[in-house]
Amino acid sequence: MALLPNAAQAAESYPDPRPITGQQIIHDPTVIHLKSGGYVAYSTGGIIGARLSKDGKQWDDSGNAFAEPPSWWYEYNNTGDPWAPDISYRAGKYWLYYAVSSWGTNHSAIGVATSSSGLPGTWTDHGKVFSSERTDHWNAIDPALIKADGKLWMSFGSYWTGIRMVELNPATGKAVEDTTVHHLATRPDVPYAVEGPYIVKHGRHYYLFASYDACCSGVNSTYKIKVGRSTDIKGPYVDSTGKPMLEGGGDLLLEGHGRFIGTGGQSVFKDKGEDWLAYHYYDAEDNGTPKLGLNRLGWSRDGWPVLK
Repeated sequence: MALLPNAAQAAESYPDPRPITGQQIIHDPTVIHLKSGGYVAYSTGGIIGARLSKDGKQWDDSGNAFAEPPSWWYEYNNTGDPWAPDISYRAGKYWLYYAVSSWGTNHSAIGVATSSSGLPGTWTDHGKVFSSERTDHWNAIDPALIKADGKLWMSFGSYWTGIRMVELNPATGKAVEDTTVHHLATRPDVPYAVEGPYIVKHGRHYYLFASYDACCSGVNSTYKIKVGRSTDIKGPYVDSTGKPMLEGGGDLLLEGHGRFIGTGGQSVFKDKGEDWLAYHYYDAEDNGTPKLGLNRLGWSRDGWPVLK
């Protein structure tokens, strides 16, 4: 697919998501191809809502990651509902990160659980990974993990001055003591409106995908996905024009088009050697219901992601 000069795709060129059946409703999806076969998707909603699929096309509701909320969650909200999980596989087990917070506050925490199978109902919670308070300039939500340079990193954050990243202890999965909080992306104007980071490596670059603007308003949502890249996991991340993401840069990868409104809450997973982008959109033909979007992620000759 041809790229514009700034590597963004024109709205008329955005591919529709892969057709899926079954339980399509989801928000902030994280997807993984299980070692045992099939796929699991976890999401915001419920006690980390779960979907299972044998082929990546037919998805079935499979309850929640947890039977009941761990008691420590209630320190950060009164609902026991976590947000924006991230699933990965490392050191012979699955790791599930998630955030607990309330709308409009940065009194927030990221937690972690592990499982030998990755299936709902099998998770053991290990408590708090990293937190933020009202005196901080960041918000500990929307976690996403990546291994780089022999270290384990977690990007996170939203609106409160944008995207941040900390180093984790690979043995515990929690933030290293006195970790440096690296700043990766923001915008010049309040409310900043950058969140939901996800970093992947392709070639010699690390690519930072992030959701911009407003989610959670059905067909009035303006969520869109932008991307920048860096040869260093710690940044600086820049777009194809060289503008840093810390100065509001970022190539537009996907935005609302047709019935698929407010595309965001994204993550990337590998399946049979190919990269896939998972995200939610609000279906304009179904009263703005949030649904699962899946698109194959290709790469241009100059190394920028392209949706297929």
